[in-house]
Amino acid sequence: MKYSRLTKEQFEELHQEFINFLASQSITADEWEQIKKNKPEVAEDELDVFSDLIWEGVLEKVTYLEHFSKHQMYLFNITMAEIKLVAVKVENEAIDITTREGYQWLQSNLLDDAVNLFTSTKAVSEDRNKDIFALIKQGAVITKGQLFEYFNDMVENN
Repeated sequence: MKYSRLTKEQFEELHQEFINFLASQSITADEWEQIKKNKPEVAEDELDVFSDLIWEGVLEKVTYLEHFSKHQMYLFNITMAEIKLVAVKVENEAIDITTREGYQWLQSNLLDDAVNLFTSTKAVSEDRNKDIFALIKQGAVITKGQLFEYFNDMVENN
């Protein structure tokens, strides 16, 4: 398995897609029940293959990721060739940017000496999707990129 198995909830959400996946392999509902009962290892393999297919489809479309911690925000823009990072670090222990108040403080105090902006770029490895999945496993979430674009413009214009 290349990524991770989908959760029970994710499988439930993708119930129809899973039925179509089984149908594409000429496995009927009755046959699937028999496989689950008599060959659980084969059923496990099918769940893993389906999970990887879903992850591949999702990861192919990812362009932006965000990861927040108490004092840092990592904003990623992922192209086919590189991963661009804009990082925001708050050097004030009293500020927690994962809270509404802390984030509002950050918005109002971007030019404060306690706020540092960093940028970095690195080449995507041979397996772009695996790079993205590694960031997601560390806690990053897929976004539309508004924060990345805002902070990237700020860095480029200063």
